Amino acid sequence: MLLMTPTQEVSQLEADLCYAFVDSTRILILYALYEHPHNVTELTHKLGTSQSKISRHLKVLRDHQMVITSRQGATITYELADSRLIEALEILRGVLRESITVKSRLINGVS
Repeated sequence: MLLMTPTQEVSQLEADLCYAFVDSTRILILYALYEHPHNVTELTHKLGTSQSKISRHLKVLRDHQMVITSRQGATITYELADSRLIEALEILRGVLRESITVKSRLINGVS
């Protein structure tokens, strides 16, 4: 087995973190939790999808330390672990907006 250099290890950790952003439902969950904490039922209603799907996505987000939980009785409430995750998503949206603007200008023949 080959050992990774510290730079490779950090890059792998970054890739692992980015994996959680791969699915649009997970991104919507993060934005919902940025507004305020939710339980699975609330997220199911807010996002209009099944409880099992929400639960699977929450597990991925938990495994990547993007959400934290608290329990009151039988109810588990999820909240965003770090608001900088939304800042990162907003930066990505800015890059996407710029890319769309450039493509639109190209299509319309505007330089």
